Amino acid sequence: MALHARGLYPGSIDGLAGPGTRAAVMRLQRRAGLAVDGIAGPATRRALGWRGRPPIGARVARTGQRGWNVASLQFLLGRAGFPSGPVDGVLGARSSAALRRFQAWAGLPADSLAGRVTLAAARRRPPRSPLLLRPPVAAPVGDGFGPRGAWFHTGLDYRAGAGASVAAAGRGCVVSAGWDPGGYGNLVVIAHRLGLTSWYAHLSSIGVRRRRCVSAGTSIGRAGATGRASGPHLHFELRLRGAAIDPRTSGLR
Repeated sequence: MALHARGLYPGSIDGLAGPGTRAAVMRLQRRAGLAVDGIAGPATRRALGWRGRPPIGARVARTGQRGWNVASLQFLLGRAGFPSGPVDGVLGARSSAALRRFQAWAGLPADSLAGRVTLAAARRRPPRSPLLLRPPVAAPVGDGFGPRGAWFHTGLDYRAGAGASVAAAGRGCVVSAGWDPGGYGNLVVIAHRLGLTSWYAHLSSIGVRRRRCVSAGTSIGRAGATGRASGPHLHFELRLRGAAIDPRTSGLR
């Protein structure tokens, strides 16, 4: 996050210390007049200012804090299915709300305080789909699930043309069908078994009504570019008891 914010690292914040991260650290060290070894040691972290300290777990994260530990927490929350916007190292209202939702999901007191127990829960393996599903549209996948710059992409974007038929990915009942003011545009949400829901966003038209039960392959609408979309495609999400999970864990390819 700190390197990205300073324009030194152009890639996505993915939690991996790869060649791009090392190159960015070396650029920072040259700029700060430090020994150029690509290692983010104490001096290098000091050069990052508040974004370089303290490490995660060094203090209980709470609303109003900012720093390295907050950015780490934001990343873990996104990976666990509760992204809160950009990974910016500031524990504001959105990040606090995401933290409370995660804590409730994990069966912890929803107190907006990220201490040892909350961090341990956030570090666990991300949840997976309990069901196998079929692709919702006959189109290749473009953007995948996971980090995208400083943000977290919560689904798969299928490169479907405008008007392409979109089908239910599995058996279930429609719990929402209509306009979403949050940016999804025309949206259909289907509830499946075991706490799983599937989301179909940016549709040009909706072909089902709320409370209708469908089978896998039933047409539910057509792909489009409604809401916050740069062009026609299908944004497909899976959520397990409210946590966004990687749709590929349901067997999709």
